Amino acid sequence: MVVLMVKETEPSGQALSQLRVLEIGSSAATSYCARLFADFGADVSKVEPPAADPLRSSAPLTPGGQSAWFAFLNFNKSSIIIDPADPEAIERLTRLVEDCDILVDGRDIDCAECPSIDVAPIRQRHSGLIYLEAAWFSREGPYREFAASDSVVRALAGLVKLVGPIEGPPLHAPDFQTGILAGLWGFIAVASSLIARLGSRVGRSHSLSIYEACISLSEYQLFETIERGEAMHRMGVNRFWPNFPAGIYETKKGWLGVTTITPKQWHAFCEMLDLPQLRDDPALVLGADRLKHTEQIERLFVPKLKSRTARQWFAEAIQRKIPIVPVPELSDLLEDQEKIERGAIVPLLIGGERALTPGSMQRLTLTPPRRGGKVPAIGGLQVFTKERIDSRRRRSSLPSGGTRPAEQPLKGVRVIDFSMGWAGPFCTRTLGDLGADVIKIEAIQYPDWWRGVDRRENYVHGQRYEKTLRFCIMNRNKRGITLDLTRPEGLSVAKRLIAHADIVVDNYSVDVLPKLGLGYEVLRMLNPRLVVMSMSAFGTNSVHRGCRAYGSTLEHGSGLPSVVGTSSGPPVMSHVAFGDAIGGLNGCAAILVALIHARETGQGQFIDLAQVECMMPFTAPWIIVHSLSGASERYGNRHPQFVPHGCFRCAGEDNWIMLAVTDANMWQRLATLIGRAEWAADSSLRSEKRRRLIEDKIENEIERWTRGRDADHAMAELQGARVAAGVVRPPVDLLQDPHLRSRAFFQEVERAFIGPHLQPSIPIREGARPAPIRRAAPTLGEHNREILADLLGLEELEIADLASKGIIGSKMLSERELRQGW
Repeated sequence: MVVLMVKETEPSGQALSQLRVLEIGSSAATSYCARLFADFGADVSKVEPPAADPLRSSAPLTPGGQSAWFAFLNFNKSSIIIDPADPEAIERLTRLVEDCDILVDGRDIDCAECPSIDVAPIRQRHSGLIYLEAAWFSREGPYREFAASDSVVRALAGLVKLVGPIEGPPLHAPDFQTGILAGLWGFIAVASSLIARLGSRVGRSHSLSIYEACISLSEYQLFETIERGEAMHRMGVNRFWPNFPAGIYETKKGWLGVTTITPKQWHAFCEMLDLPQLRDDPALVLGADRLKHTEQIERLFVPKLKSRTARQWFAEAIQRKIPIVPVPELSDLLEDQEKIERGAIVPLLIGGERALTPGSMQRLTLTPPRRGGKVPAIGGLQVFTKERIDSRRRRSSLPSGGTRPAEQPLKGVRVIDFSMGWAGPFCTRTLGDLGADVIKIEAIQYPDWWRGVDRRENYVHGQRYEKTLRFCIMNRNKRGITLDLTRPEGLSVAKRLIAHADIVVDNYSVDVLPKLGLGYEVLRMLNPRLVVMSMSAFGTNSVHRGCRAYGSTLEHGSGLPSVVGTSSGPPVMSHVAFGDAIGGLNGCAAILVALIHARETGQGQFIDLAQVECMMPFTAPWIIVHSLSGASERYGNRHPQFVPHGCFRCAGEDNWIMLAVTDANMWQRLATLIGRAEWAADSSLRSEKRRRLIEDKIENEIERWTRGRDADHAMAELQGARVAAGVVRPPVDLLQDPHLRSRAFFQEVERAFIGPHLQPSIPIREGARPAPIRRAAPTLGEHNREILADLLGLEELEIADLASKGIIGSKMLSERELRQGW
């Protein structure tokens, strides 16, 4: 048990303190979305029935019997009880909606006895109201009536099939993921609408698909499969195509997360382990090449890793610039003084229990989030809740009337994007998808590494760097310019762009931009209203600030692998690069909060985003319980509350179905369907605790039933009986998914070098159709002339001079050309 003494004080400035948010229905996604507003000072009220939000009983429970998951999702909110049997329930709820700025609606997932109200006529009267409604899938499409759970949705979205032992079953975290992922998307939708409302005075209405939100994580593997023409398959625990090594390994003391992607990193890794035979083998230059020889390579380096501790390897890897981190246990996180000081671990009061929890990871420096807080009792208010005022006077101060909303909420916002890879470009892509003008800055000497890390002549001169789908997917809706920032002329152009921008984003190592002369203090002098975000692994002032990191590194360092899998097994990764998309979404959310503040006050600020911290909310229930009891449980494919729950083999090779029984009635329907009517009739088995006693037997009976069925047919039968179930699909199967096809989720885009190709939509919509993709990803330097001449007013001779000096250009330089100083 860990005790943390922190003086709880209100932040000096709270960016969203002027807002009132109302949350109705019951879902993890909408609860997390609303809590993010509370983190930044909004007055958030949660409507509950007298019997309470069902999430209050969700496992795991604290020693005092409180839900750790509910606690994490709802601290710093107030609770309002509305009894649906009350004759005035509808009128009372309507008044609450009319009295708020934002309505967050989870009723489509679980109504939670919320009185039935029609939001449309309220929005006509209260035109400034911003409305978000969430659904597991959507209100239309083949899956609209599907029973679902966190794990079922992830299985359908391609996030389970590739994880775990080769022979199966696929391994997965039991829960606590889609709520965080979709909650971030919901927050981004609403926050972007707040920015638009500052100009138009008109609110917007958004729908959020939790299923489509999950595809943010699987889209990379989907399009890599298409480009490479290779079918992805499960490669074993902590192995993922197309990179190797990118896994977790045992050391003399502790576990170590290792990722080597570039040839330089592989070379340095081999030198650190004194393995020249691997370093010098030309057949092992790239990760895809090394994947063909995993067993032989691991036989050589795994024994070497056991000669030193994880901490010792970490210290040396930082010096050698290799993305390697220790994989912490929960106790390590709770005792990490740096995370405590940064607010990544904060105090939480749950009734009479004093726990610790992951805090808000959007680290704004001028208007920081609250550090911890209190979970409301049923009907309980927070001490900082504003005094309720007359709703008519409140409505008169809210935006009303105004003009029709602009086509996109961030139209008119300009972003200067210095990022590369996945996390940063995903953040800025999302801003671009919402209408921002994103200008991506690369260099012909060092372009975005997602164009490819191969600098050999054939790759470069064949312009294969223009043909990588992953780059095209992550950089749509952007303009592209090349600038050599190591030269005064390139730096001058960058500063001119920044002087008229709203946002700057970079995900370099923390010292790169300051060394170039583009540190925050310099940028703030150029543009005081500028929002600047650094997306490093551990934070700009961390003792580990020099650590190189990829999405896999971020997951390694977050603590999540230590709670996934079985108690007797190693820590288990859930994704090839989990941290990238999560860092991108958290970064986007942080930027929007800072931009709201900048638009209202004229004050910009610096955002110190530590991407390792962004992964920690996925461990929240375990961390809370561990902080109180000193222990936590790994569930394997089972669930702390739902019995049965897991992956079950179907007919054919490596075909599986995910199944989750979420209540007693669903259990009876399942038992009847699989031919065990006596189980359905046994009233004692309505209790999940009683079912837990025969869980092995239940699982065997389910698998006996599923083995005789094709996975899609099994899903159809189970869903026909209203049992939460979904096929465990590989990511590439999403292209043929009937629900996604019915919603036109994949859009066709034309681009030079690759022609027409598909792009995934964002999971938030303002109407029936997805937000359109306005622009394909830029070719290298595609918009040099457009930006330099039209935006900055440079003359043709000036542009030609920049080109002659190699400051700008449109063709990548090879490794040989770089050595020769071209």
